[in-house]
Amino acid sequence: MAIAFAALEHCTFKLPQKLLRKKWLQNIVQAEGNFKIGELNYIFCTDEELLEVNKEHLNHDYYTDIITFDMAEYDDEIAGDIYVSIDRIIDHAQSLGEGFERELSRVLAHGVLHLCGYDDKAEAEIPKMRAAEERAIRLWQEMIAQKS
Repeated sequence: MAIAFAALEHCTFKLPQKLLRKKWLQNIVQAEGNFKIGELNYIFCTDEELLEVNKEHLNHDYYTDIITFDMAEYDDEIAGDIYVSIDRIIDHAQSLGEGFERELSRVLAHGVLHLCGYDDKAEAEIPKMRAAEERAIRLWQEMIAQKS
């Protein structure tokens, strides 16, 4: 099991509390089912860097906050590369009137929840994804409170 955090060349973001974040992500996965975590990589990037990933791999020419690539070799495994635009998180947090930390938590959870089987392409699936994101955010807030 390995959860890693990295950044592409033009992104200066450094994730605080990496060890606690790893534990949080492990807890999300455990709560969602009997999955083993394989190689799970969060890659932080700028809007422009993620736009290039979006164009190159998905043939989409638009900005997004996250792209998740499932790399699992087995049905009971969670593994993949999750690209996260810090620029989009900042913009979304401001437009929603949310704090950066909450939006960051939502997006990080969103990526791993995709790997756990959640989808948000169909209108009927969106409420399920949002509810799972909210559970994950509450879990993060509880973990932070316990640490204090």
